[in-house]
Amino acid sequence: MKQHRLLALSIISGILMSLPFYPWFSGIILLVAMIPLLFIEEYFFSTKERNRPVVLFGYGWLTFFIWNALTTWWIGKATLPGALIVIVVNSFFISVVFLLFHLTKRNLGRQFGNFSLLVYWIGWEHLYLNTEISWPWLNLGNGFAKDISLIQWYELTGTLGGTLWVVAVNLLIFAILRHYIVHKTVHTQWPRIIFLLSLIIAPIVLSLFIYRDYKPAKNPYYIGIVQPSIDPYQDKFSGMSHQQQMDIFMHLADSIADSRMDYLVGPETVIHQNVQESKIRQHPSLLRIDSLVKVQPRLKVVVGMESFRKFKDQHQPVPSARRIGQSHSWIARYNSAIQVDTSGHWPIYHKSRLVAGVEKMPYSGVLGFLDELIVDLGGNTVTRGTQNNRETFQAPGGALQIAPVICYESIYGAYVSDYVKNGANLIFILTNDGWWGETIGYRQHMNYARLRAIETRRSIARAANTGISCFINQRGDVVKSAGWWERTALKGTLQANDARTVYVRYGDYIGRIGDFMAVFALLYLVAKVLVNRSRHADLERLRAGGS
Repeated sequence: MKQHRLLALSIISGILMSLPFYPWFSGIILLVAMIPLLFIEEYFFSTKERNRPVVLFGYGWLTFFIWNALTTWWIGKATLPGALIVIVVNSFFISVVFLLFHLTKRNLGRQFGNFSLLVYWIGWEHLYLNTEISWPWLNLGNGFAKDISLIQWYELTGTLGGTLWVVAVNLLIFAILRHYIVHKTVHTQWPRIIFLLSLIIAPIVLSLFIYRDYKPAKNPYYIGIVQPSIDPYQDKFSGMSHQQQMDIFMHLADSIADSRMDYLVGPETVIHQNVQESKIRQHPSLLRIDSLVKVQPRLKVVVGMESFRKFKDQHQPVPSARRIGQSHSWIARYNSAIQVDTSGHWPIYHKSRLVAGVEKMPYSGVLGFLDELIVDLGGNTVTRGTQNNRETFQAPGGALQIAPVICYESIYGAYVSDYVKNGANLIFILTNDGWWGETIGYRQHMNYARLRAIETRRSIARAANTGISCFINQRGDVVKSAGWWERTALKGTLQANDARTVYVRYGDYIGRIGDFMAVFALLYLVAKVLVNRSRHADLERLRAGGS
């Protein structure tokens, strides 16, 4: 195959993999998007005697670079160096996965090689969901975030089930096409074709039935959302005073709060003047919110804030704490959520899935010397603190519990399900998507929230500093939403739920199985390579002795 054809196939695959992450295309495209790249791999497999695997790595990297660049270029709106690092490094990692598949196929044959692609890819996505350097934005199962009527079965599998579906269907279609090209017949392929059609149609039909017949639990709560739409670059952290920003928030809150409202939700870092947690009842912004709650005692207000804790200790009290001068005083900073209510205790949750390079330095034990290089985004110039448990906010005197999910945390399915395991009946997502401008980035982020609704069967109130604040029901439908850069407040009713889905109970079990099988495949590959080398060495010795 000529080089220009290989390049064309690589580019086509990259474009096809990108399209489902745009608002105008269905995720169904992913079911065929990898086929051009699989033809490239097959060419290198069939000509392995004269083509080195590293060349295939280059074509794979081109595909995945195009995919990453076309779908996450908007990161450059916030940080161009960060965008380049994310796109290049993520493309490299996925290319390594694809190269491992090719090496396995070269050494263990076509059938085991295809199996290895399934488990390597799933294992990689699962690993990427659970490491400190983590960017699972483009996990294949996320590509169906707009096709909620087709993926209601995510309540059983999570998004890794979607990834399994994508890779398996691509491999089957490719196998059928390859057989036809080689043998010019489909006579012997009917069992495989029937299996393929079943694999495509059965999940879709199942999902359509679930979507049509799903009946949410009837436990209504009246919720308000405030979208202040304050420019994060010009006004939020400079330009506009904090009092002016609170004036905007309180004006919008007052416009919808009434005696029937149960919760009012504000976005991430509504209060960005550092709040000392030991003195929260003295902070002027929180006192303003408290005054609203006193007027409407049924109301609970959940907002984002930047907070800190002070420690007196000779040694570092927590990993994120930084010493104040040369003293024995330390300070730890947090990206937090707080619930202001009529109780004597206002619960605080600390965001714990932090953006690597923005809110934390990953693997600080090794890379701690780079801590000062953390990207200045949103006022975050030091590593933020975290907490070990997914704390929920409980309504005073009631059983209802809220999951306060902050921004980036909402793209992690198993992470969000931990709130539900801890009793959450509703999910509130607090975010600030204004960093990315009017791009596909904020739309992707909102759609990923719809996946969390399906996986957990929890209704969601999503409060964004700007677009898209919305209400999402338990099927993943967006019931009501605010537009981009619209300064407004929404109100609506969400149904609470206390049932647990299969996914909530068992988490990313597909990923755990994928991890185990990927390790098995890798060990089998290494053993096969070592045995082949040993046999080759023995033959060389025999030939040398014979001569």
